[in-house]
Amino acid sequence: MIVKVAVPGPFLTPLDYRFDLAESPAPQVGVRVRVPFRNKELIGLVMAVQATPDYDVAKLKSIMAVLDAEPIFDADHLAFLAWAASYYHEPIGEVVQAALPKKLRAGDPLEIEGEEVWRLSQAGQSLQSADLPKNAKQQHALLAFLQTEQAGWSAAQLNARLTSWRAAMKKFMAEGWVTSHRGLCLPKSDFGVKPSHILNAEQQSAVQAVADLPPDQFKAFLLQGVTGSGKTEVYLGMIEAVLARGQQALVLVPEIGLTPQMVARFSAALQQPVATLHSGLNDSERLCAWHLIRTGQVKVLLGTRSAVFAPFADLGLCIIDEEHDLSFKQQEGFRYSARDLLVRRAFAEQVPVVLGSATPSLETLHNAQTGRFEHLRLTQRAAKAKLPSIKLLDIRGERIQEGVSRPLQVAMQRHLDAGGQVLLFLNRRGFAPVLMCHECGWQASCPSCDANMTLHYSGQHHGHLRCHHCGYQAAAPQTCPSCQSTEFVQVGQGTERLTETIQSWFPDKTVLRIDRDTTRLKGSMAELTEQARSGAADILIGTQMLAKGHHFPKVTLVGLLDIDQGLFGADFRAAERMAQLILQVAGRAGRGEAAGEVLIQTHHPDHPLLLTLIRDGYDAFAAKALQERQIAKLPPFRFQLMLRAEATHPQAGMAFLHALKQSLQETLAQWPAEEAKPVEIWGPVSAPMERRQGRYRYQLLLQAPKRAQLQSLFAQVEPLIYQSPLTRKVRWSVDVDPQEMN
Repeated sequence: MIVKVAVPGPFLTPLDYRFDLAESPAPQVGVRVRVPFRNKELIGLVMAVQATPDYDVAKLKSIMAVLDAEPIFDADHLAFLAWAASYYHEPIGEVVQAALPKKLRAGDPLEIEGEEVWRLSQAGQSLQSADLPKNAKQQHALLAFLQTEQAGWSAAQLNARLTSWRAAMKKFMAEGWVTSHRGLCLPKSDFGVKPSHILNAEQQSAVQAVADLPPDQFKAFLLQGVTGSGKTEVYLGMIEAVLARGQQALVLVPEIGLTPQMVARFSAALQQPVATLHSGLNDSERLCAWHLIRTGQVKVLLGTRSAVFAPFADLGLCIIDEEHDLSFKQQEGFRYSARDLLVRRAFAEQVPVVLGSATPSLETLHNAQTGRFEHLRLTQRAAKAKLPSIKLLDIRGERIQEGVSRPLQVAMQRHLDAGGQVLLFLNRRGFAPVLMCHECGWQASCPSCDANMTLHYSGQHHGHLRCHHCGYQAAAPQTCPSCQSTEFVQVGQGTERLTETIQSWFPDKTVLRIDRDTTRLKGSMAELTEQARSGAADILIGTQMLAKGHHFPKVTLVGLLDIDQGLFGADFRAAERMAQLILQVAGRAGRGEAAGEVLIQTHHPDHPLLLTLIRDGYDAFAAKALQERQIAKLPPFRFQLMLRAEATHPQAGMAFLHALKQSLQETLAQWPAEEAKPVEIWGPVSAPMERRQGRYRYQLLLQAPKRAQLQSLFAQVEPLIYQSPLTRKVRWSVDVDPQEMN
């Protein structure tokens, strides 16, 4: 018997192994097996079984062990993974690796013991808050949570609601107030009071569009709603309809930071446990959630992009929130689009899929306009909230202090005096993006990348330099390496520097900074956003982490400090990304009862993108942008495939891509003229940042009016790449439907 096994590695097809374990039953398709490979062992997935070999199997290696008694993935899910491997030209073994939790990739048993759960002991049940030290805030918070659930709490549940709870738990365990055991890893069963919410006419119409579909029917919907229009309430209404039929729902969100608040909101509204899958969980927590969904014990899964691969017992609805967000595109390794895979999965399983956004991608809008997606609209903000007024601040000739103009500073004071919150958006973390010598002009650059290093202080007197591309760090120099001068100029501002300045201007106000540097610790993002939401902070300063779906009802003023850099990007999607970012950030203002105001500082107040966006809205901007894309023959009116190569030697990558281009041209020469002519090959050229992490990077772009042309062309050439001796000198990758040109 020949068993075809998908193993990790650069293999376009599964590898053949012989099965001759007399004491074990024959492996089923979809189970894991342990196999020998060269001088090591690998865990692979059985993709097919061939009972009658058509060649001599004497030289084949034998399967060492069958790890599962039943398939992990059913036939439909295996077909979905095989399609993903084919479409993205990724080895099937790598796709399987992306679809499996780490513990299963390592060969751990499919059956799980459950995760550790803590609950009050008999002695702890009589414990009162007054028995604890008054200043022990963590202990008081932990006791309050443990008292609400007799079954206990897992680490994942505690992380979603508390920060720095482990020290308090250690104290409770030492005192005998808490016991721990291995639970069944079920999410918390106390969901609180179900919130009452009456959908308005637009929201109800959107829910009915999905609820009225007959079972087992695919249909794609674009739910376009202005910021604050209640898209989440619509999602919940759609999910309730699916749960009423006994089916499950998958919801993808762009950021880990959004999951804790959404889990609490979803579980309360649905009165059902909600499982989560994202990189912020440990390996046991991920396997636990994966198991609950696969076995149907939990009906709703909320996750980031990798959750698109999770197996469901009975999937009935797929939803992707903020579908335009770039984080749904995996940029390393297996370069898939979770949005596109979700639509494909919904089609394969014949269930509806909903793509939600206030600022949809032009590709999704084009699909709605051409009838592939049904377009649902929410044009009004929920409850009594009104859309904020958006104004451009012409700062040409203005005196700017640390990036903030005088008119914006005056507006901040006015809103703070009125009791509102202020949000300042600056998409650049750190203290200053450039450290320069005042005498000779030397700049602190990264030794491994074609980029300057950013100056950070973070409590250090002299600060340190950090490259935001490769992570390289070094202490800030005391003297210039070029001229030995001690005079340095800190050019530009980041969120760290802005926070310091704003705090000095408003010493009686609480300033909260939210960026990647302040949210590194587990649970810190949830804690900071809760402070922002509750109004504990008066002024919020942050990067685009604040732009994605957060509800801050007390924010009445949003200031965007430096958006001009996004108006002239080399990437043809730069204008689209900037328009989306502006409106997403602006959408944080005026979500409560107080009116909202948005001020955008710019040196280009006459820029057509800004004028169209501010005067006529996103739809007008998108219509104009789509017209330009059509004239320029760019996506979504053309399809692209990017080939990248990088190497430590500057010539190796370029040589590899030139050889690949020649193979592509020779293949095209054999095609009929009408099929070959519209296929374009651009490059190879240097990447916009040629050197990164010590490697020189180059790229080759293929473009055609039909996807099938690109797929067929590259499929014919792909085997030659693996055979080429030049492949050993470079790292190469293929990016189907690339979202970034860098």
